[in-house]
Amino acid sequence: MELRKVESVQTVVGQLEQRARKIRRLILCMLEKAGSGHTGGSLSAVEILTVLYFHHLRHRPTDPHWEERDRFILSKGHSAPVLYAVLAESGYFPLSWLEHLREIGHPLQGHPCMNKTPGLEASTGSLGQGLSIGCGMAWAARRGGTAGRVYVLLGDGECDEGQVWEAAMFARHYRLDNLTALVDRNALQVDGATEKVMSLEPFADKWRAFGWEVLEVDGHDIEALMSALQRANVVKGAPTVIIAHTVKGKGISFMEGRVEWHGRAPDRDQLAAALRELGSPDEGSSDG
Repeated sequence: MELRKVESVQTVVGQLEQRARKIRRLILCMLEKAGSGHTGGSLSAVEILTVLYFHHLRHRPTDPHWEERDRFILSKGHSAPVLYAVLAESGYFPLSWLEHLREIGHPLQGHPCMNKTPGLEASTGSLGQGLSIGCGMAWAARRGGTAGRVYVLLGDGECDEGQVWEAAMFARHYRLDNLTALVDRNALQVDGATEKVMSLEPFADKWRAFGWEVLEVDGHDIEALMSALQRANVVKGAPTVIIAHTVKGKGISFMEGRVEWHGRAPDRDQLAAALRELGSPDEGSSDG
């Protein structure tokens, strides 16, 4: 019985790794086509959103307004390409839409707009606001007696914003244990290294001081993310934050850890080189 359980986990991890590889390809292709957008932070969050949408979240692409659904908010809205790729792969809208990223009048704008794009819970892009929105949703769900949980993905540079910490106080005061924040801790923001722009450390201890349950994981380790999200589900009496340590531009050697790829799209030659590195979306195994 235990062996079958291990084999099952390995199978799921392998499937999610393949899905993540495809998501990276979609991100790069849509950004090259658009000629602009945020590459580094979209690539760093791929495993986080892959695990959420294809393993963890309770959601129905055919019924986006299902009352009992879990809700996800991309607070770091500039990383919209990763969310659009995941929503398309989930079936919220056709994959062909990805070819029109950032086109005037098209549903896939440079930052998420809930009035245009199916599957979005909030319009985001003004950094610092997503956690407050998530707090409101989590509080309302408790008041309304609905079972859905709320997940908010923050950027680490975004945590320079004071509103993030106001929301953190609110969540602990109201014991929102149906709220999970995830931080894409890739250590880079638009102006450089987070620790030079505005030091966040000791980052985990700050969240603990605000009364949150804190989990730290490798944000590219799918099994670790799966485990952390499950642990967050059983925490009682306090919100949980998962600090996911990631690499900006993950998966592409010439983009990894390079701040210049924060808001830069690949050109045709760079796209071709990146896709060669990724290989086929069907390649790889659970050994990853």
